[in-house]
Amino acid sequence: MTHINVLDPGASPLDYYGFELRRHREAAGLTQKQLGDVINYTGSLVGQIETARKLPTPEFGERADVALETGGLLSRLVTLVMRSQLPAWFQQVAELESRAVEVCTFQTHMIHGLVQAEPYARAVLGVLDQNNLDDRTAVRLARQRIFEKEEPPVFWMVLSEGALYQEIGGPDTMRSQLARLLSFEGNSRIDIQILPYSGGADAGLQGSFNVYRCASDPTIVYTEGYGSGHPTANPDTVKDCSLRYDHLQAAALALRDSAELIRRVMEDRYGDQRDSVA
Repeated sequence: MTHINVLDPGASPLDYYGFELRRHREAAGLTQKQLGDVINYTGSLVGQIETARKLPTPEFGERADVALETGGLLSRLVTLVMRSQLPAWFQQVAELESRAVEVCTFQTHMIHGLVQAEPYARAVLGVLDQNNLDDRTAVRLARQRIFEKEEPPVFWMVLSEGALYQEIGGPDTMRSQLARLLSFEGNSRIDIQILPYSGGADAGLQGSFNVYRCASDPTIVYTEGYGSGHPTANPDTVKDCSLRYDHLQAAALALRDSAELIRRVMEDRYGDQRDSVA
């Protein structure tokens, strides 16, 4: 008889997910293979998720919810599972993202994770560590589900022009990433401004930072170092960074001009050059 690994549902969100998936599958009278056939995944993958050896994706949760008639339980748990897989020092930031009504970010050299395309996110995360890259990329992208909420936050990014030229992952990756930024044109809740080289010295010379504004909690400023994050609600820091952000927005290109610059860089620097004359 095959030994069945019995999970402790209290051990972690991933263990709890696996426990609930197995419980509902068995209640439905389905084997792992049968459930996999119904939702178009392998029985092996179902087994790996049930034993907490593989992360469930949002799509997996949605399909399993329908097949097992769980009332959306597994889909709701995916968010908790994904957040639990983030580095411990970053989990508080993910919580801030989920509660914020407004996220303002200034980025000097890299596009913010909430608007990263999959190839770009993979390239960033895989610079020094290729282990579990599929799962780590999925975890990062899962943070973007905050934009699918009934009342998503307003997201405002001021991005240094240099980030458009910092070739992360190669031309195809950068082209897809810049196309991703352009896809937000006309979205009243996601605004992207480019801080041009021509602006010279600016209020962001001290580095990237985020400002999280919540409906009922204090505003939080977040900065990041190597392997650590630094959130603070110190009123003086919040006031200083909010003022800096106002100046950065004023110095940045208008939304339409920003989109035009992104489009120009995407075509001129990362466009298809195969037909050009050598």
